[in-house]
Amino acid sequence: VTILESGGGPVQAGGSLRLSCVVSGYSVSSHCMGWFRQAPGKEREAIAALDSDGTIYYEDSVKGRFTISRDNVKDTVYLQMNNLNAEDTASYYCAAERFGGGRIVVVPGGDKCRFGFWGRGTQVTVSS
Repeated sequence: VTILESGGGPVQAGGSLRLSCVVSGYSVSSHCMGWFRQAPGKEREAIAALDSDGTIYYEDSVKGRFTISRDNVKDTVYLQMNNLNAEDTASYYCAAERFGGGRIVVVPGGDKCRFGFWGRGTQVTVSS
């Protein structure tokens, strides 16, 4: 499984970016996919997850601003980020579900997504 993120970069506060995550050797439609981010000096946090049945989780600080989606034909997952602010500055990582994966996100309804495949990340820098 290979995961490659793209779409990061510098952006002004209030602006938008769309991150893409291309996954090879894997079906994004059959598994839970997620986006995480890690700011300097902070732990990596889950910000969005899309389960195979369409259930979606968002971390509170991104609700209403970020949207996770997927293209099953392209095996690509997206993160549309709107109204960005300085607190969104971080490295953003795409993750895919893996049996026995150690990073767990509980989506609405109680299902657990266990992430164990990771991309290398893409940097998002928001200037105020």
